[in-house]
Amino acid sequence: MWFFEEIEIGRRREVGTYTFTAESIKKFAAKFDPQRFHLDEEEGKNSLFGGLAASGWHVGSVCMSLLVADGQRLSREAAARGEELAVWGPSPGFRDLRWIRPVLAGDTVAYASVILDKRASASRPGWGILTTCTTGTNQRGEEVYSITASAFVPMRKAA
Repeated sequence: MWFFEEIEIGRRREVGTYTFTAESIKKFAAKFDPQRFHLDEEEGKNSLFGGLAASGWHVGSVCMSLLVADGQRLSREAAARGEELAVWGPSPGFRDLRWIRPVLAGDTVAYASVILDKRASASRPGWGILTTCTTGTNQRGEEVYSITASAFVPMRKAA
């Protein structure tokens, strides 16, 4: 991953895609969000969603999983090139979580992240705070999910 100084506002990164199957929707819902329209096709069809709908928490969890996997891939690639690795810190939080359209069984969502802002941390010397907006778009080109989140990013050590 990148150090604070290497991050450019406006940089867009394709994170990955995921197809929400009926099986994965029901499995997630049974464990974490057992509402009828997430568990049963007929209930989903008769709901406002018009079909078996993935939980918004499922859509967000997939996003997080893809973000972590992409970060790990970028770190492996940087290590293979012999580059120094920036180990990012935790997130101080998020805002503007939106479930814009339902994600139905069979939908494939592509996730992408854009750098919105960065600033030096006032309370943690040597660290910056990065703000990103990550969105999910279905196979019809419709945005279905978005979240604005922050993360602590290390600065390069002075030479």
